[in-house]
Amino acid sequence: MTRKHNFGAGPGILPESALKQAAQAVLDFNGSGMSILEISHRSKDFDAVMDKTKSLVRELLGVPEGYSILFLQGGASTQFAMVPMNCLHTKAAYVDSGVWANKAIKEAKLFGPVDVIASSKDQNYSHVPKGYSIPNDCDYLHITSNNTIYGTQIKEFPNSPIPVVCDMSSDIFSRPVDVSKFDLIYAGAQKNMGPAGVTLVIVRDGFLKEQSRVVPTMLNYKTHIEGDSLYNTPPVFAIYVCMLTLEWLKSIGGLKAIEAMNRAKADLFYGEVDSNPLFTGTCATEDRSSMNACFLLKDSSQDEAFLRMAKEAGIIGIKGHRSVGGFRASMYNALPIESVQSLTGLMKEFALKTA
Repeated sequence: MTRKHNFGAGPGILPESALKQAAQAVLDFNGSGMSILEISHRSKDFDAVMDKTKSLVRELLGVPEGYSILFLQGGASTQFAMVPMNCLHTKAAYVDSGVWANKAIKEAKLFGPVDVIASSKDQNYSHVPKGYSIPNDCDYLHITSNNTIYGTQIKEFPNSPIPVVCDMSSDIFSRPVDVSKFDLIYAGAQKNMGPAGVTLVIVRDGFLKEQSRVVPTMLNYKTHIEGDSLYNTPPVFAIYVCMLTLEWLKSIGGLKAIEAMNRAKADLFYGEVDSNPLFTGTCATEDRSSMNACFLLKDSSQDEAFLRMAKEAGIIGIKGHRSVGGFRASMYNALPIESVQSLTGLMKEFALKTA
């Protein structure tokens, strides 16, 4: 099979080595005569998978002691409600930097007062809000590290006087972060960590206080901490593929190595956007995401012709979100730089053909 140049925003591209091992495990896991899809989540085989995956998360991200690592379900969208349900006691502060941050705000308002301390919504989320003051009287500050739809990314995280909660769904494991700056991190796996179906949560144990409201069992973080992510049947296959993906990431040098690779891909791509007379970027240069690059043809009537050329070249997933239009190239960890070279080469070719 000829692999496509997959720039899809999510589910994103996975390492080929992980896909091959996962394919074999679907037929026969560890020589057990059973598929990974069939084994018990209470078995020793899966215990080993869970332990290894947690260990890799802790090692790669440098997670300090005193933090629990959870594998939950429901995606980041469930975390939008689960965070305030468990952690909003008096008031919470939120930064509105994109569609998903806005959805998180709407969910939080169901559980208590929310102070939206900064927003770039009035400029179609074309930049990351900066220079805002963080109130001392809130239970936590909620931020979104990377805005998938609009192609913006926080480059420097704020120093906060209150606990920080961060949605890192679309750029976790793409660069080193100081986990000790955060009290809760959550991320859907389907960008850089694995397939859809599992959500990573990293929570500082002291952040979870006694809750005055009644929290349903499955939506209570303490349930999953006490149950070691096994209170109910976990997404066994998704966690297994996460393990394989993190093993691949470790094998290539970890987060410092992948950050350099991602920077090289982003520099190559944005260099073409800025030098090609037909294309332009959509967001503030200093906030450009290394994961999701949004760009436009200056003459939008040429969009379909460019998409046809991309399809013929085996380049998929570049159509932009309707909120921004144009195109979006998602350059997650597993996307090789050769795919970016193919896309930038196509952009050069398109400019010559339409000159």
